[in-house]
Amino acid sequence: MKKIYPSAAAALDGLVRDGLLIGVGGFGLCGIPEALIDALRDSGARNLTAISNNAGVDGFGLGKLLETRQIRKMISSYVGENKEFERQYLAGELELEFTPQGTLAEKLRAGGAGIPAFYTRTGVGTLVAEGKEQREFDGKMHVMERALVPDLSLGKAWKADETGNLVFRRTARNFNPAVIMAGKVSVVEVEQIVPTGSLDPDEVHLAGIYVHRLVLNATPEKRIEKRTTRPRL
Repeated sequence: MKKIYPSAAAALDGLVRDGLLIGVGGFGLCGIPEALIDALRDSGARNLTAISNNAGVDGFGLGKLLETRQIRKMISSYVGENKEFERQYLAGELELEFTPQGTLAEKLRAGGAGIPAFYTRTGVGTLVAEGKEQREFDGKMHVMERALVPDLSLGKAWKADETGNLVFRRTARNFNPAVIMAGKVSVVEVEQIVPTGSLDPDEVHLAGIYVHRLVLNATPEKRIEKRTTRPRL
């Protein structure tokens, strides 16, 4: 099965349509699939529901899709750093399903593992629990959370072999493995593609069975949200 595509646009060809539930890896601007996000913007698909820890920043990452009004709803944990997100949400133009960060990660992990739902104590007694089934275990109340299974997942890794086995680099791993595993179809951009068999099995973080398409992005921007420095002593 051919997995390597010549461009991000080619990798998304035939997969994108209006109304998709999409999962997007990354944490802040670390490990985001920036080339695939640009290609999704250029596709013109609208009324998207995006699952992502956050929504990038103004003018970068998922912030680009907010600017073009292609996202109808966000399922997120953190929504700071993006003024356009704030403006659309407060104006009633953008739906938001606020999800605790650990719960969001587990909802994606469960989706990838074929687990339809799970119980957690997180959110009990708060707005997060409203309208959800609750049940007592060992004398403590738990809220039931449904798994997330995106129609299309966009992920980022550092290295892949030709069959899609992935290696992530440091904190850029973040939400990416869970997002990629959960997707009905998963497309991943990487900085390096090496021949099949050249990766040590112990080096592989995510097996290629979860990856349907690959695209090379050898020179990502890797923008830093807030650069902080201290005087040299």
